[in-house]
Amino acid sequence: QVQLVESGGGLVQAGGSLRLSCAASGRTFSTYYSMAWFRQAPGKEREFVARISWIGRDTYATNSVKGRFTISRDNTKNTVYLQMNSLKPEDTAVYYCAAAKPGNALYEYNYWGQGTQVTVSS
Repeated sequence: QVQLVESGGGLVQAGGSLRLSCAASGRTFSTYYSMAWFRQAPGKEREFVARISWIGRDTYATNSVKGRFTISRDNTKNTVYLQMNSLKPEDTAVYYCAAAKPGNALYEYNYWGQGTQVTVSS
């Protein structure tokens, strides 16, 4: 089993920054898993934000956050991060961390965290 625990959310003013963390644990967790962040705003479907390969070399972010958000990981700590800069009110959402086993189809994730709330005030 794999557990993912997010932290770092909170209330911030527009233009501010936050760094989210996702700590992975569990007997079956492997650093070979790719990791990602998703978010879900009130009344909306969950949407993809960014992903990172197991070695951290390959990253991809959705257009709405490119240039503002950066995903990274520290495999020595089994932790993935999402640095969020220049935050906008439309970034307000619950942010979820997800892990995918090697060989999964794109956007197919096996494990999910409970989420952390990010609220951006105008």
